[in-house]
Amino acid sequence: MDIRSAESRDIEKCVRLLAALPEYFTQSTHDDARQDLTTSLGWVAIDDRSVVGFVVAPRRFGLAAEITYAAVSPDRRGQGIGTALVHRCLDDLARAGVQMVEVKTLDASANYEPYVSTRAFWERRGFIQIDCIDPLPGWEPGNPSAIYARAVGDTRRGA
Repeated sequence: MDIRSAESRDIEKCVRLLAALPEYFTQSTHDDARQDLTTSLGWVAIDDRSVVGFVVAPRRFGLAAEITYAAVSPDRRGQGIGTALVHRCLDDLARAGVQMVEVKTLDASANYEPYVSTRAFWERRGFIQIDCIDPLPGWEPGNPSAIYARAVGDTRRGA
């Protein structure tokens, strides 16, 4: 498996991954993912010339980024692909001067079983839940957003 920066030729392959995960990504997310993949930093995992996973992380402010999409092919989950993608993403963001990375996912209060493993995934990678917002602007009401954050660089200034 190889991890490289996402390219325009990867966009539709990444969207097909989202479509293969309807319990996590609704049809309405596909155009947003296309936009993020066009304008933001992204990484793809390639195995046997196929995209088997991807991560997108737009820079939100000078020192901060948000991972907006992270997906791995359903038949390849649990093989370390998501972990490798997130590590590469965080390493590259840190080298680019990013100090804080945010992730939004469905909060536990929604009682939706598929996201139990999603929250555990982020927590195992050092992300800490810092808030829950419902409704989060842009999300449908009744889908409480768990806001996670992780420092990837020294955030102290003038100390």
